Amino acid sequence: MTQKKPYYITTAIAYTSAKPHIGNTYEIVLADAIARYKRQEGYDVYFQTGTDEHGQKIQQKAEAAGITPQEYVDNVAGQIKDIWDLMNTTYDRFVRTTDPEHTTKVQKIFAKMYEKGDIYKGKYVGKYCTPCESFWTESQLAEGKCPDCGRDCVDAEEEAYFFKMSKYADKLMEHIETHPEFIQPESRKNEMVNNFLKPGLQDLCVSRTSFTWGIPVTVDPGHVTYVWLDALSNYITFCGYDPDGNHSEQYKKFWPADLHLIGKDIVRFHTIYWPIFLMSMGEPLPKQVFGHPWLLVKGDKMSKSLGNVIYADDLVHHFGVDAVRYFVLHEMPFAADGVMTYELIIERINSELANILGNLVNRTVAMSGKYFDGKIMEPVAAEAVDAELKAVALAMPGKVAAKMQELKVADAIDEIFVLLRRANKYIDETTPWALAKDEALKPRLGTVLYNLLESIRFAAIMLESFLPETSARILKQLNCENAGLESLTAFGQLVPGTEVGPGEILFARLNMEEKLAEIDAYNAEKAKEALPPIEIEPYAEENVDFDTFCKSDFRAVKVKDCQNVKKSDKLLQFTLDDGTGTDRQILSGIAKFYKPEELIGKTLVAIVNLPPRKMMGRESCGMLISAVHTEKGEEKLNLLMVDDAIPAGAKLC
Repeated sequence: MTQKKPYYITTAIAYTSAKPHIGNTYEIVLADAIARYKRQEGYDVYFQTGTDEHGQKIQQKAEAAGITPQEYVDNVAGQIKDIWDLMNTTYDRFVRTTDPEHTTKVQKIFAKMYEKGDIYKGKYVGKYCTPCESFWTESQLAEGKCPDCGRDCVDAEEEAYFFKMSKYADKLMEHIETHPEFIQPESRKNEMVNNFLKPGLQDLCVSRTSFTWGIPVTVDPGHVTYVWLDALSNYITFCGYDPDGNHSEQYKKFWPADLHLIGKDIVRFHTIYWPIFLMSMGEPLPKQVFGHPWLLVKGDKMSKSLGNVIYADDLVHHFGVDAVRYFVLHEMPFAADGVMTYELIIERINSELANILGNLVNRTVAMSGKYFDGKIMEPVAAEAVDAELKAVALAMPGKVAAKMQELKVADAIDEIFVLLRRANKYIDETTPWALAKDEALKPRLGTVLYNLLESIRFAAIMLESFLPETSARILKQLNCENAGLESLTAFGQLVPGTEVGPGEILFARLNMEEKLAEIDAYNAEKAKEALPPIEIEPYAEENVDFDTFCKSDFRAVKVKDCQNVKKSDKLLQFTLDDGTGTDRQILSGIAKFYKPEELIGKTLVAIVNLPPRKMMGRESCGMLISAVHTEKGEEKLNLLMVDDAIPAGAKLC
């Protein structure tokens, strides 16, 4: 038996500062599609993902939340893993950089670099971007901001250890020049070479002393390891690398990685820092780093400050897992940013998933049930028009393979849909409903349906990498197994006599207006749930002396009458017994909280020695006392009501 060729693919490990949005989730779905396809091709795939859990930003967020950093990252890491699982991703290992084994290995890596002379002690003075965990010189800033994220940088001055980046710069440049496939797409490579390598690499600060949430440096316990040295090492530490040289069989089998799949904003760390760290360790470099583009919302990068963050679990709630997988995989170009809107998702579901794919499968299976009791017929009556459909089907797997080899996943999906469109056209050309009217044409009808079902089988098997649930549902309707790519070398593998069906709707068409309204209502409710359950007015900062407080005259008052004030949506007019024998009138802006009839007869509390004031042309003599707070974004008010046994005019003190 031939041993399978190994293939090691990684995502960047997700930073545990917050729940990942759909732009972050795109990466794990893309990696999963590649990993699934490589398995179909017969590779022994090792697919690693996980979480990056150290750094100043996380320590600050944990402190703000009033919990320990470990508690904070445990919670976020759980959210990330839940979303990765929700998206039906087939990773082999989910790693966490707070793992004790990783900690020990990183400490040894740092110590070895120090002993080798690649790391030295110094003092850092410059700019630091906490969200990106990035160091910058003043000249590298973009209009005074972090060139990666555009946010403010802070002045940093502290004792630190530095890595001699310049020592390996020429060696890295040579590697890039002799391995043109190393950095992809080409535009990312040009950016790294022209903006960083050619101007000359600065030595990199690789330890911090201004916070404690990180891996301690054993050679100097007052320091913690720079988060990127810690995080990047995950690709080897969890794969079985041993700093002492006793590498596992898994490491020997899978390293160097075939593909690091990352976002374009962290290409510098993976194509400059990481290769140089590996050179220092004497380890081979990864074969390829692909910096994928961003998924934008209406042209902007997702940001909580912009209020345009969309989460994968919310999209799945609205559209289902495979529809979301299809959209992010198909709408992201190879090198340019992709755009996401709810309108575009709905349009793609209707035009491509429901019409082109779903309708083809549904009506073909339905016609098989209607005309042949669900049985696949022997294709005994071929005609010239069949040849083109068969040719498209047979050519499609090779075209998909070529696109996947270049990591052009969207283009690979397009090749599958070329076959689906051709099959829909074939229905129009052969008109099976017309053939069914003539008993003598039943052999031809059976052949047409066979060709359609076999074309659908081709598409379903090729869709497994991208829409795994849909692929399985289609093959179940065809009553055949996914025999893999080897079953697509010849057209005609479906067994005549096999029963197909029952049919089911793969993707229902969506009403644009109704779905958008449903999403708006859902988002509004989610926004309410995200607010603190109860918010109260902040306490007054200025103290009031006792004598001043005692001047306020609080009295029990009984409501004799209460009416809405005409032309006012807010005011109620109260007629009150205040114990003086003369009715007191008070106006209060609480109409949205109480109906007038609810208050008649109640005993309330009023401050009665305020000067009279005009409201809507009416005099108000005093103020009723109430408690106000906000609950899930909605203002709440409750009048202070006391026991009715308290007589009108009784003083509160």
